[in-house]
Amino acid sequence: MNAVKVIGAGLAGCEAAWMLAKSGISVMLYEMKPEKFTPAHSYKGFSELVCSNSLKAERLGSAAGLLKEEMRRLGSISMESAELSKVPAGGALAVNREQFSDHITEKIKNHPLITVIEGEVADIPDGDVIIATGPLTSDSLSDSIKKLVGADYLYFHDAAAPIVTAESLDRSLVFGASRYGRGGEDYLNCPMDKDEYLEFYNALISAETAPLHDFDTAGGYTVYEGCMPVEALAKRGQDCLRFGPMKPVGLTDPRTGKRPYAVLQLRLENLDGTLYNLVGFQTNLRFGEQKRVFSMIPGLKDAEFVRYGVMHRNTYLNSPELLDRHFCLKKEPRIYFAGQITGVEGYIESAASGIYAALSLSRKLKGKAEITLPRETMIGALSEYVETGSPSGFQPMGSNMGILPPLPEKIRGKQEKYEALAERSLNILENILGGKNYEDYC
Repeated sequence: MNAVKVIGAGLAGCEAAWMLAKSGISVMLYEMKPEKFTPAHSYKGFSELVCSNSLKAERLGSAAGLLKEEMRRLGSISMESAELSKVPAGGALAVNREQFSDHITEKIKNHPLITVIEGEVADIPDGDVIIATGPLTSDSLSDSIKKLVGADYLYFHDAAAPIVTAESLDRSLVFGASRYGRGGEDYLNCPMDKDEYLEFYNALISAETAPLHDFDTAGGYTVYEGCMPVEALAKRGQDCLRFGPMKPVGLTDPRTGKRPYAVLQLRLENLDGTLYNLVGFQTNLRFGEQKRVFSMIPGLKDAEFVRYGVMHRNTYLNSPELLDRHFCLKKEPRIYFAGQITGVEGYIESAASGIYAALSLSRKLKGKAEITLPRETMIGALSEYVETGSPSGFQPMGSNMGILPPLPEKIRGKQEKYEALAERSLNILENILGGKNYEDYC
């Protein structure tokens, strides 16, 4: 059996290389550091944490906590390293960045079945490949991927609106309707009178934005091409939003029988109806400011944000058109992708996709039946999202409880419900593994 080539020694690439090697498959791991760094990276070690040093919440009754526990049960090298390098952070799992990276680097380099090759990969190599090059994939490799999948299927910027849970909306204020009655009640609408709009407008134009990094506008790209942040549009004039994403035309508030002064529309984000997207509200506001300002909109006072809006450079695939739920390229099954380039968002999500891609490829190479992690598990739910996208168009997604299918029974308390969802997920995963560890399962 020829060695599998894994491109990129970030979180996803290291997990993929480690998992393949643990199952007895030789790996050639390509990493362009230290010969070449992206504008975001500076440390020579593998699995460098570029932004926060937090791997999110620890508690099992949270999306991040559940995902991390699934990864632990699959033998994740990231979770092993995090446990050895963690620092106090309340209810979150935070790590010493250098210790975290150094541990993974040492384990990878010392594994007898992994050969590390330093230097940039400009073209997709022959044979079985997992491409895990992250959101700042080099221009040369991006060109190679573009030739393979088509220019229309590779994106370079992530301009996304916030997503909220359906159950956190105040349905006494929000009403379902499409403009002029076309399409039934495809949208939920948050109506505003003039005073409410002006209060929201003034808060929006004075809110603090997140700083842009040099790499967000590098290479001749701009994050604002054809997709202006809602706060930038608002600053053009008091009524710009009312003639743009918040236009009230064609809508009647059933509480008043009149057209609202302004309206925010919410569009279904998943087929289960548990998530909604704030239409036209792509934004570069800081996350805390998004929560503060957008919660002023009627119906969103207690909204639970499972994803905040972002505008930054992010190389990612239109995965629903290209990948199956095992992260395999449909048109060329020898090639897998993993990490943020697939459309998962976040450290642990990237790492988890590397585990799943390696699990799938390992079983394929050994002639074993492909195993699909069901959508009741967090890894399975993320992989299904990558395969199917959402009704409002594909945007990167992180782990959140809203992408898990609802429980058959109704549980009133949110934390109790989340704990029940986590228990269901882990029971399903344990049944799949059948008491085996990862290498025996592969």
